[in-house]
Amino acid sequence: MSELVFLKLGGSLITDKNQEETVHQDVIRRAAREVRSALDRNPDLRLLLGHGSGSFGHFVAQRYGLLEAGPPNWRGYAETGAAAARLNRLVTDIFLAEGVPVVSIQPSASACCQDGALIGMETEPIELVLHHGLVPLVYGDVALDEVRGCTIISTEQVFAYLAERLEPTRIVLAGEVEGVFTADPLRDESAQLIPEISRQNFAQVEQMLAGSHGVDVTGGMLTKVRIMYALVREHPELKVQLISGQRPGLIKRALLEPDFEGGTTICW
Repeated sequence: MSELVFLKLGGSLITDKNQEETVHQDVIRRAAREVRSALDRNPDLRLLLGHGSGSFGHFVAQRYGLLEAGPPNWRGYAETGAAAARLNRLVTDIFLAEGVPVVSIQPSASACCQDGALIGMETEPIELVLHHGLVPLVYGDVALDEVRGCTIISTEQVFAYLAERLEPTRIVLAGEVEGVFTADPLRDESAQLIPEISRQNFAQVEQMLAGSHGVDVTGGMLTKVRIMYALVREHPELKVQLISGQRPGLIKRALLEPDFEGGTTICW
């Protein structure tokens, strides 16, 4: 039976978020090979791929104060969009070289926001690409905003918007760390993995979370969890998993095994 899965490669996974425009090509290549292997193993698997902007878009956006209050910084909008597109070109080329038929879909070409919330984006090209057995590739990008003039949209925002229309069964977010922790595991050795986030413990988890490790203008782990929790609250049948993309083979397992237990699961 055909299944649609959304997979995100986090910016912290595919770039060094502490050094501007530094990419981990080996990590991207391994992820591409795992995706290709999963598609070979399950011909019925349909995949929408996304990635964060990491040290490409985030550094530029911060330099121009793109999310700060005040008049819109249109030069910053242009520079940030260009930086995000540079990383996307690298990801696209590596996945194609590894045999994954990705088609890059630029979110900012059609995305419209209202005070930071994504309220419109063209979905027909994505649906057609999926229909023809290809893998649409989206990414964190800039967007025009009816209130702010311009803003930034995260890959999670794009996923949440598309999930309302494309109805995936699962969303897999592959990052630098194993999942969601009680504290930043890159800074606090006592941090403990939270295996599940649901309506029973969401309020408690929300209080624990802080910003990400490194430069991230889109809000870090807290914002990611809030967006995904709001999505599963509206679609209780949807399963969201946050896993480590650093562990070889884990992306492939998460794509092939619907009941795979690892990292952090967000559910209703």
